[in-house]
Amino acid sequence: MGISGTGKSTVGKLVSKRMNLPFYDGDDYHSAVNVAKMASGQPLNDEDRAGWLDSLCGLIREQNAAGKIPIVACSALKTAYRDKLRSAADELYFIHLSGSRELIEQRLVQRAKDTDHFMKATLLDSQLDALDDPGAEAGTLTLDVVKPPDVLSEKVFQYLQPKFD
Repeated sequence: MGISGTGKSTVGKLVSKRMNLPFYDGDDYHSAVNVAKMASGQPLNDEDRAGWLDSLCGLIREQNAAGKIPIVACSALKTAYRDKLRSAADELYFIHLSGSRELIEQRLVQRAKDTDHFMKATLLDSQLDALDDPGAEAGTLTLDVVKPPDVLSEKVFQYLQPKFD
């Protein structure tokens, strides 16, 4: 979890590969309307995110019912969003990827140059404004994304592996 540009997908894929668990990018579950809204520079509100969160909850339940433990990269910016996601599984852990505004802005600007990702740097402030820092919420590990993805994924592995033994 974390604001756009923190490396959720990159780190999630590395952890998925290391732990041999399925990976899902929450961005793939946004409606076309939500994607168009963000692409036009408009931030999503709670109402916009409700269906998206329902889809992610359904994915988590579906995977758990099949005996799988999914890794899902999604912003989960607000406590209420995380609580909703927690309702989908008996055990759910959040890895909060966090970094300085300057670093994240640089990443978003570079991503815009490299790809046509719908989430632009102009929405950074809206993401920061919406973020309820999970702090010491149970089942949450916060990592500073100044470290490289392989180091972050190793820290995530060390955090999660004992929970699945």
